[in-house]
Amino acid sequence: MTQYADDICLPYCLQAVEVKLGRGDSTGWSGYDFEKLGEAILADTGVNLSITTLKRLWGKLKYDNLPTVNTLNTLARYAGHADWQAFKQQCAVEAATVPPPVPAMDRPLPGPRAAKLVKKRWLYLLPGLTGLLLVVYVSIAYKSHAPAGTLVNTAGYSFSSKTTVASGVPSSVVFSYNASESPSDSVFIAQSWDVSRKVAVPKNQTRYSTIYYYPGYFRAKLMIGAQIVKEHDLFINSGGWMALVHRDPIPLYLKQEEYLRSDRLEVNAATLQSHNLDMQPLPPQLQFINVKDMGPLRTDNFVFETAVKSDYKEGAAACQYVRVLLLCKNDVFIIPLCAKGCVGDIGLAAAGVQVTSANADLSGFGCDLSNWVKLRVEAHNKQVHFYVNDHEAYSLTFPNAPCDIVGVQYRFNGTGAIKDTRFIDGKRVVQL
Repeated sequence: MTQYADDICLPYCLQAVEVKLGRGDSTGWSGYDFEKLGEAILADTGVNLSITTLKRLWGKLKYDNLPTVNTLNTLARYAGHADWQAFKQQCAVEAATVPPPVPAMDRPLPGPRAAKLVKKRWLYLLPGLTGLLLVVYVSIAYKSHAPAGTLVNTAGYSFSSKTTVASGVPSSVVFSYNASESPSDSVFIAQSWDVSRKVAVPKNQTRYSTIYYYPGYFRAKLMIGAQIVKEHDLFINSGGWMALVHRDPIPLYLKQEEYLRSDRLEVNAATLQSHNLDMQPLPPQLQFINVKDMGPLRTDNFVFETAVKSDYKEGAAACQYVRVLLLCKNDVFIIPLCAKGCVGDIGLAAAGVQVTSANADLSGFGCDLSNWVKLRVEAHNKQVHFYVNDHEAYSLTFPNAPCDIVGVQYRFNGTGAIKDTRFIDGKRVVQL
């Protein structure tokens, strides 16, 4: 992994540390809170990080260099990983099928330098690395739910939900919970994998409602302090194809007549500009999404076919970055495409395997996206082959347990078009 990966991954590690420590948002921390953090890290890892080091990491003191390897390893261990390298290698291992209801990449991140780096890079490279880094944070969040004190008995708690619409977004969800046996008032509901975005709820009440702005497969959680006591799966169906422009906190949804053609889905510059979206200096982040129950379609044996095009290549969109995500229950495939001259900064993820152009030859994913580009993915017994315009671009064997495929998502910098999208499972064809 590159120094760039260190720059981007560090804020997520810091967020996970905050969650585990359980002392609230770090923006309000005093010197006493950093003392408590140092004590917790020492007790957990046996390593003493100075208060000055911790304040530098969280941007309380000016510091323009990356922390040492020893410091990174210590933070990663406290967050639940073997070391810093293991933390970074967790990309695309845990459950992250789509962005959370309010995408995590748009939240304030600790440390001014790290936040500045993330924001600048993200605007240019979304959606490729965003997908990978969301999964990094998922892994940390899952590994960080043990509280410092005694674990509560989960038998006395209940947690369920219902949606207010059968399909489509926005979708309101009403959570029903029973946390009356909680030994403290620290009761939270997390809408998805991102436990740092948990919402405090009264322990003696039983209902909490919220809105999901993105379709997908989520795992909602009832938490007492930092401990997850109950969780369940939540499936938000897209209701067919949808197109949106990523914005915080609510995406801009496009009308079907703006993107649905007889033989393709397409959003051109004129459509974007009609919504007062500027193409420069940074183009809008366009997404096509289709999430639904596809029956017994699983990650270990399937064929996926599609064709994509992104003919906008001005300014910051010169690389014509496109990412195709195969959304699964508790997993994800992230397939990059870009102009041939930009293959030096892309990454591929597939069910527990993550490779980047820093450590693998991904030049096969370079292509002329001003014209239609054919993408084909073949998976048989966990061996996956990726084809771009009928030429094999990469192959791998993934380690994760097979799971159901629930949808597909395309991400473009600016304009985009897709067609001929289908999954094939033996003799069964799922046409999207």
